[in-house]
Amino acid sequence: MPASFEALFGPMSPAAFVLAVVTMLAAGFLRGFVGFGASMLIVMVLSLVLGPVAAVPIANLVGVPATLQLLPSAFREGDRSFILPFFVTSLIAAPIGTLVLITLDAALMNIAIALFVLAMLALLYRGWKLPTTVNPGIMVSFGLGAGFVQGAGGVGGPPAVVVALARPGTAQSQRGNVIGAVSALSLASLFPFWYHGLFTRDVLLLSLLFIPLYSGTTWVGARYFAGKGGKHYRNAAMLALAVIGVVTLGVAIRDYLAG
Repeated sequence: MPASFEALFGPMSPAAFVLAVVTMLAAGFLRGFVGFGASMLIVMVLSLVLGPVAAVPIANLVGVPATLQLLPSAFREGDRSFILPFFVTSLIAAPIGTLVLITLDAALMNIAIALFVLAMLALLYRGWKLPTTVNPGIMVSFGLGAGFVQGAGGVGGPPAVVVALARPGTAQSQRGNVIGAVSALSLASLFPFWYHGLFTRDVLLLSLLFIPLYSGTTWVGARYFAGKGGKHYRNAAMLALAVIGVVTLGVAIRDYLAG
């Protein structure tokens, strides 16, 4: 590898860097349109070349500008009684999950996450819905669980999305809840990642390079939702959950067997 390339892009080959660029473009559009799934996609791809301890904080950092970009619509269209408990409980649980990230087998964690998401998706497909008024204790439990998963694997979004989609409401309100919950998870992970030294030079450099790509396609995805995409939102969100869950499960099982 040329020294100049390594100086610019860290421990990535040119081919791996191109793959990462394509991933960031796709992840940004996914974030802007359905409001989630971007971190899981980024972590799956970058873990192959950088390992999860680098991939997870990169996925978190590149999403911060997009989070700030989407938050106004989330609070305008979503349900604050759903979003705020997720934010508070995520702040509590994310640091505990980060301890798991740096000490335990990431493959086992991702297997458990993928199985949970697929099981909940099956319930959604069969028409399961939460009542309009939900016991606060249930919401707190889901927030703690999603925050823990976010800290451990950077993929707390799908469990939160399952709950958001199970709540009654329009596509706009469901997307607002999804974006609010995922944004809360993203912001909750910043301090524990920094505290444990995961924001290394390579992580910061690659994140700065990827942010414009990710943020640009996030804007495109949001514009698509505001135009023709809104009527397809629920089906697109469930399809994204299914694909992410199946791929994550397959990759995690492969990594566990290889380890």
